[in-house]
Amino acid sequence: MAALAVVLVVLAGWEALVRGEVVDAFLLPAPTDIAEALWTDRALLSEDLAVTAWEVVLGLAGAVVIGVALGVAMHLFPPVRKALRPIVIGSQAVPVPIVAPLLILVLGFGLAPKVLLVALVCFFPVTINLYDGLRDVDPDARKLLRSLDASRWQQLRHLEAPSALPATFTGIKVAAAVAVIGSVFAEWAGSDRGLGHTLLIANGQYESPRAFAACVLLFALAIALYGLFALLERRVVDWTPRTTPQGAS
Repeated sequence: MAALAVVLVVLAGWEALVRGEVVDAFLLPAPTDIAEALWTDRALLSEDLAVTAWEVVLGLAGAVVIGVALGVAMHLFPPVRKALRPIVIGSQAVPVPIVAPLLILVLGFGLAPKVLLVALVCFFPVTINLYDGLRDVDPDARKLLRSLDASRWQQLRHLEAPSALPATFTGIKVAAAVAVIGSVFAEWAGSDRGLGHTLLIANGQYESPRAFAACVLLFALAIALYGLFALLERRVVDWTPRTTPQGAS
């Protein structure tokens, strides 16, 4: 309720600034104008939302697969860790706006470069959080399994993997929140569909309400994906204690 109250106050203040001509509505449309654009352009925006959401879901799924594979490999095999960790970290230093046109040039204007760019943006938090989670295991529990002659696979399956789930879900939620960034940059580099394409065209045509409407949908998509994985975490990771802040009902 507190978050909703803050949003309502911000929207009311925003509306008042625009209607009072403190801010030029041509540059910053009022929330009511954005809501009108969401309704009048709903056919166009819904199709673009479906395209972008599909790109994001596929790219995020690929990032999870790649991130889990790299995180486990880096944890189990020291030579792999020494070889891949600098590359994994260095991959985040390359600006996405530079990579996107190159992928479009190599792979064309289809779905593949969009999915790949989303995966490149998202795999890092999954990889690093999983890797750290696998390492951060109770030493006493590890000693106990070793005393029982547990194999390396049994240690991974029964101790390290369950212990790493909370950190892994944290990485996935971060990846879900930023996945739309990769999709938008890929659509800017070369696409005739998607919210990123609509945002680019709307800016070029000075259709500010439509551009902000596309931003609202991107925001909603990121929040929805984050909430989906947060819900999944609560169902899968059900053994971790959850505390309720004092004063909360």
